[in-house]
Amino acid sequence: MLDEKSLEILKILQEKARIPNTEVSREVGLAPSAVLERIRKMENQGIIDGYEVRLNPERFSRNQIAFIVVDCDSREDHEGAIGNNLAKIDEIQEVHYLAGKDCYLVKMRVADLTELNTVLRQKILNLSGVLSTMTYPVLETYKETAKIRIL
Repeated sequence: MLDEKSLEILKILQEKARIPNTEVSREVGLAPSAVLERIRKMENQGIIDGYEVRLNPERFSRNQIAFIVVDCDSREDHEGAIGNNLAKIDEIQEVHYLAGKDCYLVKMRVADLTELNTVLRQKILNLSGVLSTMTYPVLETYKETAKIRIL
């Protein structure tokens, strides 16, 4: 179980992962060595999975987001084979298997609708076991984050 200080550290790291250890220690009222020890312990316990850089999609011509429901033939989806194949497509950021129907929900980020169409036709619909897709291009984004709520 995480104590209040560790939770405070996690909240700070979710806001700014590259924050200097000394600044974190000042904010939580612990010595820098104690903060570093807690962070390493949370990394070793798998509480902190890693750190990644969030790039500005506009700087890389990746302005178009689309959510795609991928219907599949469950007989061909042995051990999540279709999900694993979807995950290999570079333009796809997220792959989720949904309950209630044999399908996946995919989040894709591409340059524009032309590239979206190309990826759909050449990469997704050509996968073995994919029956059809339903695509929802995003018109406007109000919130996008990987942060999770910490109690």
